Formats: sequence, structure tokens, C-alpha cells
Amino acid sequence: MMNEGKFLRTSKVLGSALLGMVLLSAGCSSGLQTGAEPLSCTQLNGMAISAQTIGLPTTGAIVTDAHSVPPSGSGATATGEYCLVKGEISPVDPAAPKIKFQLDLPTAWNHKALMFGGGGYNGTVPDVSGNVPAGPLDKARPLARGYATFASDSGHQANQTGSRDGSFGQNDEALQNFSGDALKKTRDVAIHLIRQYYASGLPQKSYFAGGSTGGREALAVVQRWPQDWDGVIALYPAWAAASLDLQFGRITRAFAMPNAYLNLAKRKTLYDAAMEACDALDGVKDGLISNMQACNSRFDPASAMLNGAPLRCAGGADTGDNCLSDAQIAALKIYSTAITFDHPLGSGETQFPGFNVWGADLGLAGDSVAQKTVRLLAMGDSQPAQPMPADAPYWATFWDQWAKHFITRDPAFDSLSLDPQHAGAWQARIDQLTVMQDINKTDLSAFMAKGGKILMAHGMSDALVSTRSSEDYFRRLQSTMGSAAVDSFVRYYEIPGYGHSLSTVFNAAWDSLTALESWVEQGSAPVAQIVLDTAGIPGRTRPLCEFPAWPKYKGAGDINLAVSFSCATQ
Repeated sequence: MMNEGKFLRTSKVLGSALLGMVLLSAGCSSGLQTGAEPLSCTQLNGMAISAQTIGLPTTGAIVTDAHSVPPSGSGATATGEYCLVKGEISPVDPAAPKIKFQLDLPTAWNHKALMFGGGGYNGTVPDVSGNVPAGPLDKARPLARGYATFASDSGHQANQTGSRDGSFGQNDEALQNFSGDALKKTRDVAIHLIRQYYASGLPQKSYFAGGSTGGREALAVVQRWPQDWDGVIALYPAWAAASLDLQFGRITRAFAMPNAYLNLAKRKTLYDAAMEACDALDGVKDGLISNMQACNSRFDPASAMLNGAPLRCAGGADTGDNCLSDAQIAALKIYSTAITFDHPLGSGETQFPGFNVWGADLGLAGDSVAQKTVRLLAMGDSQPAQPMPADAPYWATFWDQWAKHFITRDPAFDSLSLDPQHAGAWQARIDQLTVMQDINKTDLSAFMAKGGKILMAHGMSDALVSTRSSEDYFRRLQSTMGSAAVDSFVRYYEIPGYGHSLSTVFNAAWDSLTALESWVEQGSAPVAQIVLDTAGIPGRTRPLCEFPAWPKYKGAGDINLAVSFSCATQ
């Protein structure tokens, strides 16, 4: 592990015989002396962490609160006693916001650590007593399993718009922290406190789990600091974040066109037409589109039928909610196709793929909390416009914030006026941002060599981060490192019906942490993994198929059981 060539490689702890020794992390003394005693929770309160302990530039950190939390819950939700620690990491630039973090230290420690990733533009500290993305409901959460768990807000505090607040992009250090630097800073502070509290060496294993932006962060730590980590869970990862923002801009401008936006009823009409055409492509009508490649190849809203009638409105005009106009079809085709750039971006990216729009829940009607969240994360409730409505599609508000605060740094800028494919005077700035935000390195040999493992999964019906982008990254890994090498440390799965982080069609629950532990700690590669639905048909299961395979019905058996499906490629 190196910090811009200024720090020495981290020494590796070799068993309990080295417990309590002074170790070097990022080339700096840990401050833990031989024979040190464990600390009480209250002894952490007010503890200062020097800048020399942190592998990237800061002005140090401090614990602002530390108190014991008694045991609570029962069954799968039971959590033992732990020490809840909150703190702040101070920036170099006094105008930059601090990084706020939380660390939960269980009394019954399993000698392992787990960091959680964030979501959207971050800005709040994730619940580190909670579960990994799409985690199982019937198994103990990481903290309850004995993990020391931690996370940060990535270096800024969001306003009332939460994860859609990009205003921090006005500050260079805050932007660098969000782009990845806060991950290293938070990890180094957390590991220092773990070692002080338990009077221990480094955790025996360190894992990272995140989805969306958190999935990007999972891949970022593997690419930038491979020696710090033993395994990561990367769900629906927004790894090419800046390139995705440019695709968001293209899609936003398309749906901002007159009469292009789909109301809730029209979204249901499109959904029903896609299900009618594609549901049975996996061998059975089960309410899920599993053979997504075949669906994308054959479904065209301009020629599709629904209940014997054309999906396209007569003459292409908007004649009602039971059909789609030409303006709406044109916008949907933008959504479903790739954006290509005039020249390679600063990160080297030349395009960002389209989305699996056909059969995805783009935000259907429904008053449940889950359905409202799905709608928020998809097409929202208002058409993109200037100024951007608060309830516009998530991707539209995300683009609007990126254009205002990251690119132009002009809060009054009209994001709809910027063509992401022909950015003109703003292209140089966009190139700079892609270098920071596109986490696209594919030589992961250092992580592989130390025995690191990656579990990656993505819902086939994700309307916010394209499933095809995960396919793209996985294929790039294979091209760079070779399929056999990638197979030795990476698994990538796609989940039918699952949207972005949440779904009312098929809401995924998978015990990914146990699978990762078994692979890293016991050398047992994942086989026959099962994902469970907690919302669409609670208790329904499907096999987790290694990409490019998908669940195909065997022709007999209960369509709600994984055993009735095999993993097929055609």
C-alpha cells in the first residue's frame, strides 16, 4: 500500500504472536505499544488521531462521542452490546467540510472489520448497525455477527434533498473526498481506533459492502488500496460515475422534450406490453423477465402489441393512457441506448450503455413506502424542466446537480442547456471529473494476489444504474486479466425483476456476506447461490446465475422455487 510514493508498504500481521506490537500502516506508527490494555468505551471519547496515522492528507481526526449501547432485539435482529463511536476527520482546506464517521465496536468482537458504502451523492453516514445491500432478513447483520462496522458521509453533509444534494462539488477537497479519498481516510481512522480499543493488531479480515455509489466505492478500494481489503460486495455499482452522469444528462434532455414524459398510467402500459412480449422467454410466464438479452433484441415499443392492439398510438399522436406517442417512444429509445462521446473522455471512456427499460418498473402507481421509493429512484413524478422540480426523475436531479456544482460551479446554470455529447467549452472540465469519478481500472492483480475476492450483483431491471455497465466492467476484467484469473476471485450475478436497491416486483435478499467469508477464509468458492424475493411474491426464490447465464425454467415444478430453474445462456 502506498500513498503517492510517500508512505511505506503496510506490514502484515502474522498471527496472534504479533499482537500488541508496533505496526506500520501507511508508513506511520500506530501508536499502540507492546502490552497495551484494551480501552473502555468512554476512554475513546475525545481521542485525537494524528494526521500521520491517516494515509492521505488531513489535519487529523477526533472522536466526538463514544458510548455503550446495550443488547437489543431478538432472533435475526438481535444485536449484542457495542460501543458506538462518532467522529470527524478534519480537512486540509479550512473551507472544506469535515468527514463525519461512525464506528460500532462490538463487545464480542470476531476480529474482523466491515466498511459500508454510501448512496447517491452521499452526505449522511450509513447505518453501520444495519445490513449489507440486499442482505438476508433471516440472518444476523454484520455488527451482530461480531464485526467492527464503520462508514462515513464521504466528506460533506447533505441538505434536505439528501443523496441528491451535489452542492459540495463547489469545493475541490470535498469533491476529491466524495470521489474516493474519504474511503481511505475513514478506513485508516477506523482501523486505528479498532486497534486502540481492542489492544489488537490489524483485523484478521477486512471487508467492504456497498450498492450504487457504495458499489462504486467497493470497486474503488479494490483498485486504489488493494492491500487494505480482503473482500468486497459490490451491488449495482455506479463505477463509471461521471460517464453515467453524462448519460443521465442525455436522458434528462430527452424526457424534457414536449410531450415526451410518461405519466404513471403510460408506464404501466409500457410495462404490461413488455411483460406480454418477454415474460415467457425464460420458459415460463412467472411475472419476471429473465432472458433480458432476448427481450432487448426483440421488443420495440414502436411495433409492440398489448392485448391485440398496437402499443404505439394511432398516427403517433398522444391519444390516451393505453398507448405511447412518438415523442414518448423516442425518449424511451434514448433511455435504452448507449451514449457515445465525440472523443475518449479523460478517463478513457468512449460510451455508457443504455438501460434495460423494457419490463423495468419505471415508477408505477402505488402508495406503499417501497413503491414510492422505487418511483423516486426511477422516473419520479414530474417532467424534467428548468428549474429542475424536486420530484423529477432521480437521474434528472442528479444530472442537474452535477452540471451546476461539479461542472460549471454555477448554481443558477440551466442543466438542460448543456449537451453531454457536445459540451464545448465545458469538455475540459468534464474530462477532469471523469478522471476523478470513473473507477474503471481493470488490472486487479494486486488484489487477486493477496487472496482478495469480489462478489458483484445487479438487478436486470435497474432503471438508475445500467445493468449493462456491470456487464461491461466484468467483460473488461476478463479481457485484461483473462477469464481463468477472473474466475478465481470474482463472481458476477444478475437478478431478474430486481430494480435499483429496492423492488416491489422481486426484492432481492441474498446472504452475500456468508458467501464472501467462505470464499476468503475457507477457500470455498460460491456455488448454487440462491436469492429470495421479499416483496413481489415473498418467499419466492431463484438461482443466482453467473453471468452471462440466467434462470431458465426446467419445464416442470413450482415456478416460485429456484430448484425448478437451471442457469442457461440460450
